Amino acid sequence: VQLQASGGGLVPAGGSLRLSCTTSGRSGAMGWFRQAPGKEREYVALIRWDNGAKYYLDSVKARFTLSRDYAKNTVYLEMNNLKPEDTAVYYCTSRLRWHVNYNDPGNYNNWGQGTLVTVSS
Repeated sequence: VQLQASGGGLVPAGGSLRLSCTTSGRSGAMGWFRQAPGKEREYVALIRWDNGAKYYLDSVKARFTLSRDYAKNTVYLEMNNLKPEDTAVYYCTSRLRWHVNYNDPGNYNNWGQGTLVTVSS
């Protein structure tokens, strides 16, 4: 399975970006993690492919929206009201079946190349 991500960039605080990720294979779960310098990788938003349920990190829940396009095997992360603390490399990920510990990056074996999001203050 290959994941192709795009959409990062530099924006001022309060700005918006949209990330996209396309998978070449099947997935049961798909979404985004991020990793800031000196910090561990943390989950941001995930979607279950079977029922469309979405899960968000509390700090982004009111600002980020995850959506999917079945036909294109693509998920999108719309990020609004970005804050400097959102600055990180964002990694698209997927796994074949949903995992109850969905927020643990160790449970994913498919990763995209990472896209840098920088939010200036």
